Amino acid sequence: MSAANDQQDIKREKILEASHQRFLHYGYSKTTMNEIAGDLSMSKALLYYYFPDKSELYMAVMRKLATDYLRQLEDKFGHFTDLREAFLFQVNTHHDFIVNNYNFFDFFRLNEQNLPDTIWETVGQIRNAEMTLLAKAIQAEVEKGNVKHISDPLQIVEVFLDALHGIKVGGALTNKKLNFPHKEDLQEIHNKRLLLIDIFVKGLR
Repeated sequence: MSAANDQQDIKREKILEASHQRFLHYGYSKTTMNEIAGDLSMSKALLYYYFPDKSELYMAVMRKLATDYLRQLEDKFGHFTDLREAFLFQVNTHHDFIVNNYNFFDFFRLNEQNLPDTIWETVGQIRNAEMTLLAKAIQAEVEKGNVKHISDPLQIVEVFLDALHGIKVGGALTNKKLNFPHKEDLQEIHNKRLLLIDIFVKGLR
């Protein structure tokens, strides 16, 4: 029984990896279950046995990506030399995550006004992890005497993340419906976020 479960887990992981590559190169809208099954030399019926439809498969890949991202954050808890390094790590890690998986997120762009609850749950988990990471970094600096006393570091971090994700490029303000940035705007947004870090960290000292 255990060996059979192990084989199922291995097959499921292979499906997630192959699906991620498909979504990454072609996006959600241009990927079909037939193509994923073909990449795996698997029957479509067997693929549907593991994942009843494309949206459920996409959500599973999204959760896997989120788990990998959260692991990156957790591995750095308590390992920063100063506050700026902690904020830089979060901003750079988030930027690299979006850039490296940009085509994968076309599902967000297509459905940004009606994203499933499962997506928002995953986004919430990521935000909570980011808040914990930065709040711990602030508290560590307070204890070292490098930052003035802050009664609620989580509230400070929440303000920072709200400001961070509110940054747009010039033309983005004219399109009220578009929240997910164009790929060509990612670097400009990232540069502005790096500037915000310097302003924010200086304000805490």
